[in-house]
Amino acid sequence: MNWKTLLKTRGTLIADGAMGTQLAASGLPPGTPPEAWNLECPDAVADVSRAYVEAGAQIVLTNTLGGTRWKLDRAGLADRTAQVNRAATEAARRGAADRALVFASVGPTGDLVAPLGTRSRGECVAVFAEQIAACAEAGADGICIETMTALDEALAALAAARQTAPGLPVVASMTFDRGAKTIATVMGTTPEQAARTLDEAGADIIGSNCGDGIAGHVEVARLLRAATRRPVWIKSNAGRPELVDGQTVFRQSPEEMAGHVAALLAAGANVIGGCCGTTPEHIRAIVAAAEAARGTAFETSREVLEAL
Repeated sequence: MNWKTLLKTRGTLIADGAMGTQLAASGLPPGTPPEAWNLECPDAVADVSRAYVEAGAQIVLTNTLGGTRWKLDRAGLADRTAQVNRAATEAARRGAADRALVFASVGPTGDLVAPLGTRSRGECVAVFAEQIAACAEAGADGICIETMTALDEALAALAAARQTAPGLPVVASMTFDRGAKTIATVMGTTPEQAARTLDEAGADIIGSNCGDGIAGHVEVARLLRAATRRPVWIKSNAGRPELVDGQTVFRQSPEEMAGHVAALLAAGANVIGGCCGTTPEHIRAIVAAAEAARGTAFETSREVLEAL
């Protein structure tokens, strides 16, 4: 299964939804890193991927957003970094059962690249390479660098992917929010700056995830599309997070999210999924909305699809 062929054929690809909230619903104890369940409850992790594939997702992500050695060290799992990432990839592959592509999720390390932080670029590349190598060896079909706010860190992860798994496609996705005057990451990178830089660095797909709800991502998709001819990836939250009785709640319904899919496609999105708070029901609604707007997808992405 080749992502380019799928995208050319369908016009739009659908990615999965949230992992952490689904594991929490399955019993992941509060405060337990989701990655720990790759070793302790791999069947529960596989079940999440399976549910998203059954809802219509063509790409599922591994349960490895916090899978770098530096992040796992906080959970006492640093010495099992390769094992955690291999187990996550194997679980996602079992859940997908060859019905969807499995992309390895690579998230922020929690540290910053110098001079803003204390880590050198070489150290960052190496720690990402360790994670990516384990996922690639376990059979990942691609790499998804996601939830990045610092462009330097995203570039380090991209370099690691190119060095470690040169044959795999790489998504580079950052998290943007709308400020008083502009849309940017918390580090000040705009969608246009991110798209141009990540395009030049060799990302296959460029996108945005988390952050704002799906309505705000329509403008983000438009800004990304204006700055790159690469496919655009959008995975938004199910609305803005709200704190209710000490619990984080996302209130946007599947129908409300699906209502913005046509606008996302018109703005230039090529891959649509969900982030925090989204469920298989959200993905099922997005699949239906994308199918209904299939003509729009081909029309607005003609140049992108022809360039694949």
